[in-house]
Amino acid sequence: MPVRVLPPKPNLEHLKYQAKDLLKQHAARVPESAQTIREFHPRFERCADAEIFDARVRLNDAQLTVARSHGFATWARLKRHVERPTLADRLDLPHHERIEDPTFRHAVDLLDAGDAVGLRRLLQLHPKLVKQQVLFEGKNYFRSPTLLEFVAENPIRHGTLPANIVEVARVLLEAGAEKAARDETLMLVATGSVARECGMKCELIALLCEHGADPDKAIRPAAILDEHDAVLALIDHGARVDVVVAAALDRVDAFRLLLKTATADDRWLALAVASQFGHAEIVRALLDLGEDPNRYNPLGGHAHATPLHQAALAGHEEVVRLLVERGARMDSKDTMFGGTPADWAAHAGKVEVQRYLQSCVDG
Repeated sequence: MPVRVLPPKPNLEHLKYQAKDLLKQHAARVPESAQTIREFHPRFERCADAEIFDARVRLNDAQLTVARSHGFATWARLKRHVERPTLADRLDLPHHERIEDPTFRHAVDLLDAGDAVGLRRLLQLHPKLVKQQVLFEGKNYFRSPTLLEFVAENPIRHGTLPANIVEVARVLLEAGAEKAARDETLMLVATGSVARECGMKCELIALLCEHGADPDKAIRPAAILDEHDAVLALIDHGARVDVVVAAALDRVDAFRLLLKTATADDRWLALAVASQFGHAEIVRALLDLGEDPNRYNPLGGHAHATPLHQAALAGHEEVVRLLVERGARMDSKDTMFGGTPADWAAHAGKVEVQRYLQSCVDG
């Protein structure tokens, strides 16, 4: 889920006002407030708008929502970040420069340098290091990585990978990297741009899968982020093509077959994905089954926006028109920037889509 990155010098009073404003919006039953609460407050994750509006939301609930929307687990953690920042709180620095543990930082430096021999020696001296995690807060992922996750270069830290990164990753795997770390690293590799640009994505995917990483846990994120080669590589290593992946790949026949047994949540995400990529036939099939074009997308599918926002941003005019004809609201605002679908089209330079949406608003 995308989060709002704090400015270099955040103001706690301003953050308190954000929480109070959220309470006011909730009391006024503003749809964007329900989506924000659903996205970031764990108690409301699976609640419909009406349930959220009917629930008693207190100030501490609003503060928790605000904290999590900025990438912090609790309001107390956010408050500490503002009042007593440490090196780990320097959001302007790349992640490896925020590491406070000198041994862990040295290990990451060896990894980044491609020094497999030095890394192996360090792990022999400190065998628990391979399972150690560091805590990063303030952004939307890579919050508690082990050493293995750093091989993905996702998030981007240097913009490149050492030529022997596969060998380096193997050192960590053979040193005992845990299953959760292998699965998370596979997802980071599959969805990242640097491994692709360096021509190492498929090799890393193969290595991680050979060491027990679960390809099923990476294929949806890769499909949603349009990492086509990664999706095919994951399928080669046994990943299952489900209705969401079929929607992303525009495999219409497979989609229609899988749709028969798809869950409600899968249909919801499939609509978000198909709208994002402009797969009109799949969007139409989902709308015919009663999917609501006005629901904000679910977690994992650009939850801060609606299907119409995503289609407008990408300039998929056929899908935009289809969604509007089926009742999609053009005045819905995304929860990150407060923009309408027409605003998103304008931002992306999709002039024809913007004109169409504006003409519909103007009547």
